[in-house]
This record gives sequence, structure tokens and C-alpha cells, in this order.
Amino acid sequence: MQTSRPAQRISFGRGDAPARSAHLPLAAEVAVALSFNGTTQAVMMASPADLVDFAYGFAASEGIARADQIDSVDVIETPLGIDLQIWVDAQAEARLSARRRTMAGPVGCGLCGIDSLEEALRAAPPISDRSFAMTPPQVMAAMADLPRHQPLHDSTRAIHAAGFWTDTMRAVREDVGRHNALDKLVGHLARSATAPEGAVLLTSRVSIDMVQKVANLGAPILIAASAPTDAALRMADSAGMTLIAQARSDRFDVFTHPHRISQEAADVA
Repeated sequence: MQTSRPAQRISFGRGDAPARSAHLPLAAEVAVALSFNGTTQAVMMASPADLVDFAYGFAASEGIARADQIDSVDVIETPLGIDLQIWVDAQAEARLSARRRTMAGPVGCGLCGIDSLEEALRAAPPISDRSFAMTPPQVMAAMADLPRHQPLHDSTRAIHAAGFWTDTMRAVREDVGRHNALDKLVGHLARSATAPEGAVLLTSRVSIDMVQKVANLGAPILIAASAPTDAALRMADSAGMTLIAQARSDRFDVFTHPHRISQEAADVA
């Protein structure tokens, strides 16, 4: 979703063209509360689209509830924002009560409000060593295809995306927040019962919490346009995840578990 606002556009190098008025598209950003069984667990600034996917994905990627443990999701609009009322079964509620997490997160934050170091650095679940693998041309083709599925970014230039690729692009979700985009993708895959036999693609950098979310999904390969942090690399390595970063049209860097990338990778500079 987007809005537009008037602005003065000033151009240089075009014969000293005068400033002109323009209505420029802007990405919508609203406060979204994620409430489980009547208790608010997190408040995130997010794009107001694909919100049911967001609810399912946040619950799954944060280890709160699987898709089959969610009874219903109600999207409630309020004067201050949107309240996602998520109703989960008794097992998920008990897990949530034991965890005691409260978040108030800006779009750039994925660990805001965690109340212990142990929770922030919780181990990622191990990735099953399945048969899924990619060739270098497939890695580059997947990342080249991702921008073709980002209409909101095309119009606003202020949006992140997360995609899921197998032999073709299966799904893409956009959001002003990189964590939110990934949660929405995870939620879509969970709701459609899509097996995680593929690669997650990110337009952003890779931090430790992004690796945690992808590991909870169970995807064996994570490919990002930007760089990873050292903590993200350590977690991906320990989880058995292949982490590829700084992916461009002509090169990419394989940081962990390169066995899922064919030996042609040696020819990619």
C-alpha cells in the first residue's frame, strides 16, 4: 500500500531547470500490534498488507506457534493502527507464557524487547541436509528475478522484499521492514503448506535474527543482496545453513556450507 505527498523536485545538470511541484508516492507505514490470546506480544511498524501472513509468519519464525496451532486471526483496525488478534491453542499459549517476550519494534529492529541474553542468542534449529542444491547460474538468476516481483518498491523506493525460490520464484512479500517482509513470506508458506525445499532471498543485510527466522522455516539456503554480520555467520554455520551474501548479477560469496552449491562456483570470481 502507498500514499502520495506533494514535494518540490529540484534537478541539476539540466539547464538549471527550476524546481517543480510533484506528487511523489510514499510507502505506507502503520503500527501493527500482534496479540496472542488477548495479550499484546509485539508492536511493529509495518506495511499494512498481507497482515494474516504476517501473523502466521511472526508466530512461526519467533517459535510461538505453528500454523496448525493457530485457531484464527482477526485484523482489527483502530484509530492508532492495526491490532492482529491471533488465537492459538493451549500448547502454544503455554510456550508463550514461559517465554515472556514483549517487543516495541521500529522497522529496523528484530530483537527489541527480549528480556534475556539467552533468548536473544537462542540456538537456531538444525537444517536437515536434504537434496536441494543450486548452481551458480541459478543463484544469480534467482536474485535477478527478485526485483521483478517488487511493485511497491518500484513505486516508492522504500521497501524490502523476501522471496522463496525453488526452480522458479514461488512467492515474494514486501514490507517497509526487512524482518516483516521475511515474516510475511514465512506466513504465506506456512498457510499454503509449502515445503521449505528451496532458497530464501533477501534484499537486505543478514543479521542473526534473520538467520533464526529462516532456520525456523527450515530452508537450507539463504541468499542476500547485502552482507552478513559475524554473529549471523556463526549461527548459520552451526545450524547447517548455506548462507550466500553480496549476491550480484555476476558474483556472490558463499560463507557457510558450500556443498549445496555445485562445483561450478569455483569459476565464479
